[in-house]
Amino acid sequence: MLVAAAATAWLVATLVGPALFHEHLVQANIADHELADLHIEEAFQSASTIALGLAMVVAGVTALTVSVVLTRRVGRSVSQMARAAAQVGSGRFDARVPLPGIGVEFDQLAGSFNTMAAHLEADERLRERLLTDVAHELRTPAATLTAYVEALEDGVRVLDTETITVLNDQAQRLTRLASDLAAVTRAESGELDLHLADVPAGELVEAAALVARERAETAGVTLTTQNGADAGVVRVDRVRMAQVLDNLAVNAIRHTPAGGRIILSAGRRDATTIELTVTDTGEGIAAEHLPHLFERFYRVDSARDRRHGGSGVGLAICRALVQAHGGTIDAASEGLGRGSRFSVRLPDATTTATRA
Repeated sequence: MLVAAAATAWLVATLVGPALFHEHLVQANIADHELADLHIEEAFQSASTIALGLAMVVAGVTALTVSVVLTRRVGRSVSQMARAAAQVGSGRFDARVPLPGIGVEFDQLAGSFNTMAAHLEADERLRERLLTDVAHELRTPAATLTAYVEALEDGVRVLDTETITVLNDQAQRLTRLASDLAAVTRAESGELDLHLADVPAGELVEAAALVARERAETAGVTLTTQNGADAGVVRVDRVRMAQVLDNLAVNAIRHTPAGGRIILSAGRRDATTIELTVTDTGEGIAAEHLPHLFERFYRVDSARDRRHGGSGVGLAICRALVQAHGGTIDAASEGLGRGSRFSVRLPDATTTATRA
């Protein structure tokens, strides 16, 4: 490239320069002095040749130096990217690459790679924790069932009502765990068959309250509803959204002591969003746990939640179902002992229909 550029520049300067200079002399009325004219043109050619040659040498050295520097920086950045990619490929998801600083495109590439690696690292930690939690969830009922069967075989225990109840409880626990895992997997993979219909948000809340009220009364908890005057209409699968609200209501009852209160409400958050909320005056949630509540098997207090009988994937199912409806779900709490609030936000069906 440098040689081609130099040859082109030399050819253009040789052909065009003297002709233009001679034309300038003619226009300046120097044509009558042929010897002076010839000398001036020769001097111009000589000076131009020397200047052009020197300029090309300096430009070539400069261009070569810049090319070498850039090539080394690009090569170093590509090498770092290749090493990091190899580390990620071998399972080391903590690999990162520094921003090369040689252009926006390279910086964007490095940033995208680091983001990808961070997501893979987080997914790997979640997978490890998931396997650990599943193993723990299976270990307890499996161990109980094994112990009781061995006791029956050895004649230590008899197949009385108490033994049958324990065996049945542990079997149901295993069945519930398998069912919950299958449900959240289907929801997160988008394999759910949703039967959508326009439903008043207030009806969803009232139906959920009707189902949960008996359980709340048994726990000594007051359950009420508060629907806004214009709660709006949402386009949902009534059965699936009832599952979400029932799960949130049951979760609130579990963690609200006797004498507490739970409020289910529906109202308009803004012009395009309807909000369904489940608010309780129960145990509350520490701030560090809030971002992780909707992850599979995440428990604020593992021992407490296992006593309550939860499988640890209920909120993960809620999030997957809400997202399948194009909505969002989050949790808020002012701290331990100050209750909590779970909010489901769905698109307003009337607004969506108008835009469509």
